[in-house]
Parts: sequence; structure tokens; C-alpha cells
Amino acid sequence: MSDLKKIVIDGNEVEVDGAMTILQACEVAGIEVPRFCYHERLSIAGNCRMCLVEVVGGPPKPAASCAMQVRDLRPGPEGQPPVVKTNSPMVKKAREGVMEFILINHPLDCPICDQGGECDLQDQAVAYGMDFSRFREPKRAVEDINLGPLVSTQMTRCISCTRCVRFTTEVAGISQMGQTGRGEDAEIVSYLNETLDSNLQGNIIDLCPVGALTSKPYAFTARPWELTKTETIDVMDALGSNIRVDTKGREVMRILPRNHDGVNEEWISDKTRFVWDGLKRQRLDKPYLRKGGKLQPATWPEALAAAAKTIKGAKTLAGLVGDLASTEAAFALKQLIEGQGGNVECRTDGAKLPEGNRSAYVGTATIEDLENAQMIQLIGTNPRDEAPVLNARIRKAWLKGANIGLVGEQVDLTYDYAYVGNDRAALEGLLDHKFTTVLDVPSVVVIGQGAINEADGEAVLATAMRLAELTNSKFMVLHTAAGRVGAMDVGATTKGGLAAATDGADVIFNMGADEIEIEAGPKVIYMGSHGDRGAHRADIILPAAAYTEESGLFVNTEGRPQLALRAAFPPGEAKENWAVLRALSADLKATQPWDTQAALRRAMIAAVPHLGALDVVPQNDWTMLKAKKPGKATFRNAVKDFYLTNPIARASALMAELSAQARARKAEDIAAE
Repeated sequence: MSDLKKIVIDGNEVEVDGAMTILQACEVAGIEVPRFCYHERLSIAGNCRMCLVEVVGGPPKPAASCAMQVRDLRPGPEGQPPVVKTNSPMVKKAREGVMEFILINHPLDCPICDQGGECDLQDQAVAYGMDFSRFREPKRAVEDINLGPLVSTQMTRCISCTRCVRFTTEVAGISQMGQTGRGEDAEIVSYLNETLDSNLQGNIIDLCPVGALTSKPYAFTARPWELTKTETIDVMDALGSNIRVDTKGREVMRILPRNHDGVNEEWISDKTRFVWDGLKRQRLDKPYLRKGGKLQPATWPEALAAAAKTIKGAKTLAGLVGDLASTEAAFALKQLIEGQGGNVECRTDGAKLPEGNRSAYVGTATIEDLENAQMIQLIGTNPRDEAPVLNARIRKAWLKGANIGLVGEQVDLTYDYAYVGNDRAALEGLLDHKFTTVLDVPSVVVIGQGAINEADGEAVLATAMRLAELTNSKFMVLHTAAGRVGAMDVGATTKGGLAAATDGADVIFNMGADEIEIEAGPKVIYMGSHGDRGAHRADIILPAAAYTEESGLFVNTEGRPQLALRAAFPPGEAKENWAVLRALSADLKATQPWDTQAALRRAMIAAVPHLGALDVVPQNDWTMLKAKKPGKATFRNAVKDFYLTNPIARASALMAELSAQARARKAEDIAAE
């Protein structure tokens, strides 16, 4: 039953849930209340006191609106709704006093501070503070802490809002930051001088309302007003996090999260945030042809003519769709290769995902279902590495009381779970339980790529689907490749998978598939953005755009189509993927029936209508797979090194440093006390 209460704020009467705080009620009424420590996704600390308001008829002092609930307010003498004022002389004086105290020790670093121009303290000091200072005492200085290569610290600027402490403890699930000391000696520290061991730590940069925590790689490179901001979609994992790419000229300067409650809330992983230096290194910026065993630069007409000649001369042709390919690129490649009598395959890691059965290669669960579930069963996955922001959602459910089970490698997931076992027998053992307790609560079964890319993958997938059916659970396939679901949707698959597609192929068109080794023998045409494994093996290289340099549809792991927009232009002579395929089709005398990406997208949506409903998760009809008995193998997780999963990350110097640090941390000997 809803507990609605009436409240009068600055003369406006609004009806809100009694459990809301006064600050939230003010937001409903459209009235802005300043705050530093309050954040809607973190617990309430109530320690900055910037959100003070006057409660009429209450105590004769201002109240912290973030920590007082509407239901606790006293009604008027004749039962009138309680009255709150946010702009009375008492409130104005209180806010000026609070701001004065906050600024006592805050250094005047604005000209050299990276937060300048997007700083909550600057904005609120101008809007709510005083225009002079009464303090002449020397300012306190604090030693900076070393949090690692990602977060730069200037702790003298810290105003002790504790947002970073609450985020790392509650959302990221690590306990390395906290506050020590009292009064003037209070400071935020990392315990035992540890660096942060989390792949979500970059989010504390966004949370910090002052310049105490800023981005180390981005430091002193640009001011916010110099940047061009593009809202797009991330491809570092299959979650489809909503991001903003900030560019200066032709260069990507930084990547920030955008709020999307259904996908990533307002968090992104460190790989998403800091991979941008990989967009500048090891780029393919001109076509190459292999002559005399060596790759030599060539012109576009030469490269396209050579590629067309190679494809026409193929007895058996295969096309491979890489993990970062947009849905349009997969659709165009399928049309091109199948038009020449070849096979196309996107499941390059050998995942046994069944063609055409969306409930088996996507599932029926949304990301939000995980948050509301009371039982989550993980099978052959480590979401902390495969989708860190999704893992934070599961942790959120755990904090609300959800039970988590794991079949697979035993790893630290930042929350407690019931460990069932590491082999197929443990999974089959789950089916033998009598599910009387979990039938009535919302539950989700999540299966990872590590569980289904072995030889018996289809049997494991069928067993997991059977488990979901028996327990009345929703089902989710957690992908690791951003382009995989979209490529499956447009049918870029061959019956029998990768082995069947490439069996006997004498020409392979490789579109950004850098995670596989192509054996000696077939001629390889490689189209991609980075000089990675695929380019080293290639006979013809067609340089293409990276994910920030072309628009495209990406379908995330829950089956939600989202549109990524171009933020920059490809380097040198590199072209967009669809444009290269369109030009190649003309050289093959099989010209594709579109001249623009919009026309290509229309053709694709006509073939696969649900791709046209952007940001909508389609309902998938539940179709069980034929039951087969899994083998005897143990589960192995798909992601071995979180920081080096794709060619852009492998080109990044920062990702290499983080990877080395993570390995060193795992190898450390722990002394027996």
C-alpha cells in the first residue's frame, strides 16, 4: 500500500511517497537543492550539510534534507501538510556558512585543476556561497594517496563527502578506501597504502564533486569546453554501456558514462573508460598487399582489385565476423560473401549458440531482472571480468538479500555465493534438486561463453535452459563480444559453426576477428582497424574504422538494439566498414543495393524488423533445445585477461600496464601471520 503524503515546498503543494527524503521531494517539485555528499545510487551519509532546508514548525534550525524523510515531518496545527522552505533567509545564511566552512581549507587550484569547468564546488560556491572570505588562517595541506595508474589524487582539495568510500565499498565491493582521523585531521586514505583492486574504480572520478580525484591519463590535456561531445555505445564488453566520447580535433580525449537505468545505470568499467589511448596506436591507416612474403603499402583501387580477384578465384570462400563488428557490417558481409557462394560465421570462439533460436542465444531476462531477482544461478562465467557493470548489478541484488549460486571456476566476485562445483556433473546435479523454495521467487539463470564454447556446448546450454524451465526462472546468455548478438540476429552463421564455415576454404575474408589463429594455407583478406593478429596473417589488408569512427547498431547481451554514433574520423586512408564492403562489391560486379549507411540500415531492418526498435528489449519466445548429455569436462571462464580482450585494448599502453599489475597482484606471496 502506498504511503503518499502531501508536502508544501516553497508554496507548491506536492504529493510524494512518505519514504522519500525531503531532497527527493524537492526534485519531484522541480526545486533544486545543492548537495555534495548525497548521490541517488549510494547510501545516505548526511555529512556535507549543503542541502539544509527550513522545516516550518520544526526545530528552530535548518534540517539536512537528504537525511529526513517526508513521513517524519510534523503536520500543521490544524492538520495542514508540513511546510518546507528552500530559499528562506535562514536557509541562505546556513548554506553560506556551510560553503564558508568547506572552503576554509580548499586550495585555490581552479586555474590548474582538471575539474575546472565541470566542478560542483565551483558552481555551488558561485550560486550559494558568499562573495568574500573571513578566514585568514593558513590552510591545512594533506598528503596525496597513490590509488594506482588510473585515478590522480590531490587530497588537499577533498571536502570529505565520502562518495568515493561509499562507491568502492557498496558498488565495487572492495574495502581499500576509508576515512581516518577526526575534525581537522579527518582525511580519506587507502588502508595500508594499497592501490585500488577493482575494474570499476574510474567511476570515483565522476563521483568526486571537487578536483580531489581526477583522471590520471587525461590530466592536463584539455578543458571541458574545448571538447566535442558525442553520445554513443561502448563495445568493450557485450553489456552495451551508454557512453559519451569527448574529442578534441580528430583525437578521442576521454570516455565518460551516460545514465541508462536499464543497462549500465551511470557506471562504466575501467576498460571502457581508459581504452582510448589504444585508438591512437598500431592503427591501420592505408591498404597493404603481401608481395614476396612482405606486406607493402598499396592504393585503394589496387587493394580492392586484388581482393576482388582473390574472392573470384576462390573455390571455397569463408567470411568471419569479428567481435567488435556492427550489425550493419555483419549484414553487409553476409550479403557479399553468400552472394559469392561462401559461408559466413560470427561465432569465432567456437560458442555453440544455436542459429535462429533467440531464447537460446540471448535468453528471456533483462539486465534489470538481475537486480530484482532473489535467486541468481551463474554457470561457467565470471561476470566481474566479462561484464563488470553487470556484476555490480548482481552485487546490488545480493545486498538486497538475493542468493547467488555458481557452477564454474571459483573466483572472487565481490559477493558471497554458494559454490556448487566446477564440472558438468555439478550442473546436472542441480537438476536433481527438488525446487520447492525457488519456484515462487524471481530467479535468473545466467550462462557464460566459457560454458558453451567447448565441444559439448550445446548440451550444456540445453541443460542450463532445462534448469531455468524447472525453476521457473528467466534465462540470460552473458556474451563477451559486443557484435555477437547482432550478427546472430542477421543470420551471419553457418550450420556447424566455425569449423564448417572454414573447412576447406582457400580464401577467408576476416572482418576484425583477431582472437583466432588462421592456419597456413588459405589466402586471407583482413579488414580491421588495428595491426593485431588478423593483420599479421593477412595477404591483403583493408584499413577500417574503429568503433568511435563510424555509426552502427549494436545489440547487447539482453538483446537490446542500440545506436552508436560516430565521434571522430578514421586515420589516414581508413574507411568505414560498410563503405569498404560496398566498394568491394562493385569490383566483384555484384554491387550492393545501397549507397548510404541509412539505406543499408533500412534493408537490414526490413530483413530483421526488431532491429528497428531502438532501446527496446524484444520478447523472445521460449524454445527449448533438444536435451543432450554434457561431457565430463570442467568449466573454464572465457576471459583470461580482463584488460587485453580485443585489438584496441591490446594496442593500449595503459591496458598493458594494468594487465601487468593484475598479474603481479595475483602472484604475490601472502605472508603467514
